[in-house]
Amino acid sequence: MSDEVPSDSASAAPASGKGGRLAVYTPLVVFLVMAVFLGIGLTLDPREVPSPLIGKAVPVFSLPAVKGRELGLANTDLKGEVSLVNVFASWCVACREEHPLWMQIAKSKVVPIHGLNYKDKPDDAQAWLKDLGDPYTRTGADISGRVGIDWGVYGVPETFVIDRNGVIAYKHIGAITRQALDETIMPLVRKLQQ
Repeated sequence: MSDEVPSDSASAAPASGKGGRLAVYTPLVVFLVMAVFLGIGLTLDPREVPSPLIGKAVPVFSLPAVKGRELGLANTDLKGEVSLVNVFASWCVACREEHPLWMQIAKSKVVPIHGLNYKDKPDDAQAWLKDLGDPYTRTGADISGRVGIDWGVYGVPETFVIDRNGVIAYKHIGAITRQALDETIMPLVRKLQQ
């Protein structure tokens, strides 16, 4: 009886035991890795999404003027002086919230503000600027949204600081606030203007 050969099931048991333990721990390891990445993601500020365009020339584009305005917007208009480009739309609630700040900056004439009207109906954009005031030096109508895509726009509003060489120096996602203007945007504008 000692000469009996072990059956296949007996010899397979130790091997499947190791694989079985590994199979039990794999979901736990995957869960822990996902939890770590989720935890890191929750600590990030969604307004600080890195833009691959920072430090690069603005995309080549040329937009007609928003209905009722004379001056459209093109990449060639963004050279020669430091400026801001604000991506806005009449249907955007946050754009309405930030608009009074744009009107204050326009009145101060510290820096020109250009508008990129994103996926808006011409009549709606015209009425919006007429009702709320027009802080923009130039305003391009990006009805299809193609130029916004080239700029890497995630949603409206977004604001870009452009240096005098037509290079994107900074991108702010979401509505600007007095704090963002005072602590980040305007200090950068003044630095670039020197």
